[in-house]
Amino acid sequence: MISENMQKIFEIGLVPLVVLDDAADAVLFGQALVDGGIPVAEVTFRTDACLDIIKEMSQHVPDLIVGAGTVHTVQQAKDAVAAGATFIVTPAFNPSVTEWCVTNHVDIIPGTVSPADIEAASGFGLEVCKFFPAAAYGGTKTLKALAGPFANIKFMPTGGVNFDNMNEYLGLSNVVAIGGSFMTPSSMVKNKDWAGITATCQNVVKHMLGFSLGHVGLHVPGRAEAEAVTDGLCRLMAQDKIPGADNFFVGSVAEICDHEMPGEKGHICIDTRDMERALAYYKRQGIEIDTEHCFYDDKGVLKVAFLKEIVGGFSIHLRRK
Repeated sequence: MISENMQKIFEIGLVPLVVLDDAADAVLFGQALVDGGIPVAEVTFRTDACLDIIKEMSQHVPDLIVGAGTVHTVQQAKDAVAAGATFIVTPAFNPSVTEWCVTNHVDIIPGTVSPADIEAASGFGLEVCKFFPAAAYGGTKTLKALAGPFANIKFMPTGGVNFDNMNEYLGLSNVVAIGGSFMTPSSMVKNKDWAGITATCQNVVKHMLGFSLGHVGLHVPGRAEAEAVTDGLCRLMAQDKIPGADNFFVGSVAEICDHEMPGEKGHICIDTRDMERALAYYKRQGIEIDTEHCFYDDKGVLKVAFLKEIVGGFSIHLRRK
């Protein structure tokens, strides 16, 4: 079973690697991640300061989910948890580390790269594996091939994942998150450019969610009135009229609703490429979902979700691209 802690990470979908030499910078680094919209840190054992960094981040950046990466030994796992790490990531499948974590109820994402590794991880009851190095071992092509025989296993690909290809990975049904250092560029870390890291993370989040204006909606009482407004806009904008059961579309640019809807003046549709992570993103901002105005397709997949947010008299809803 996937823990609540892991579920939060998967809702975020992004796991930045933290490679830092000086623990004195840990709090500023961690806060930069939170401010950038990615409140997760995989602090690697690549530097001697790793444990002190985990301790500083976990104690002084309360909104940050802190884990340890590049864990090779059981002792490292024990020390990381004692320092405040809430999850462990290994670069390869390590039975001893995995067994210790499972026995002690510590979340672990073990490194895997082959069916044998994945089968071994599954034998411990794990449902999520790291896929590393992803690009070197076939990337999305391999992950698609693994989806059949390992339908119950999800992956966090790392290694060769970058800004340009991240959505190819995140778009796969068996990928729950991606990891990488592209969210925390080494040059910015070296120069202590925490504002730059925040901006980089914000850009990655924007790229993942892919927000764009879908259409503007007008709420017009009565079918005849709504159709008249639609006809006028279609004529002015050279758009096709698309009638629905309780609405009309002016091409793809406007929706004219003939029934009561949230929003005194109308609504604004925001399209997103990742509905679930977009909703989780809003939740972290304190924006609630209007559960009475959520709409699903025939397969039970959420297609449209209104927010409990009114902007200038307009309600806001998300739509899955």
